[in-house]
Amino acid sequence: MSAYVIFDVDIRDAGRYQEFMAGVKPALEAAGARYLARGGEHRVYEGEWQPRRIVILEFPSLAAWESFYRSPGYQGLKAIREACSSARLVAVDGVPASADA
Repeated sequence: MSAYVIFDVDIRDAGRYQEFMAGVKPALEAAGARYLARGGEHRVYEGEWQPRRIVILEFPSLAAWESFYRSPGYQGLKAIREACSSARLVAVDGVPASADA
């Protein structure tokens, strides 16, 4: 079952963030992840949430996301991301295909 990872990112240093992106894109592809949304226009319809930049990723499973997140390769990239941005992050399991029936 797919899992979805949602970031709300506040970028403080766009140049350094591009360094993070250059490394994370191939790492995500190698982990079987894909972008569903990345920094597009967004609108808040309810609540007090004021997101900066929304990124939504799809992973093959929650276990695949956790393995990626805890990997030494991503931890090095995460250090770059944390140096130039702050983020809120949540991961959620998708709906099983059988639930669509």
